[in-house]
Amino acid sequence: MSLFVTGTDTGVGKTHTVVQLLRLLRASGLRCAGVKPICCGDRSDAQLLLAAGSDGLTVDEINPVWLKIPAAPFAAGLIEQVDIDIPRILETLIDLQRRFDCVIVEGVGGWLVPIRADYFVSDLAAEMKLPVLVVARNRLGCLNHSMLTINSVRDRGLKCAGLVLNNLGQEDIAISTNADILKRIVDVPVVSELSENMTELPPEWGQITTCS
Repeated sequence: MSLFVTGTDTGVGKTHTVVQLLRLLRASGLRCAGVKPICCGDRSDAQLLLAAGSDGLTVDEINPVWLKIPAAPFAAGLIEQVDIDIPRILETLIDLQRRFDCVIVEGVGGWLVPIRADYFVSDLAAEMKLPVLVVARNRLGCLNHSMLTINSVRDRGLKCAGLVLNNLGQEDIAISTNADILKRIVDVPVVSELSENMTELPPEWGQITTCS
């Protein structure tokens, strides 16, 4: 099983979702690797994925491109005068797919974040040809952002494996109704966040984790 995890925005809980998914898949007996193809700023996301995955990997293997500027990859690459090596990223995925049962790729920022002037996160996902799991923060505006991202995933000819809603704020009317509304207007699995106290994947995640 391989998945590409993207977000409706930055800071929506992609890393949290991937870490918990890796942890629970490993608990089921699978060898798993989390991949952060591009880090901008620090490498904390990649370090978390490394710790959550199976043994036998280094941070350089799961994070082949590390830009030190905390900005979009295109901006960071321009400042650092680095040409982001897309073939190297794709080779990393192929290598890990050979070695592990499950490979979960976490994109950088949101779906249309620029990596180059003419190349976006969506282009990277399309080259990887993986089902895409969309992560959204459950808040006002979530309906619009989720629909735009899901439709854009499909416009690239990719399968949307599902939508994850992460609750990162206090309950309000939008937060309490978003999940129900999304289940009525999208035809992909809409699932709640994975928490650290779970010992196995909830049944509703079955459609996502068997997607290939």
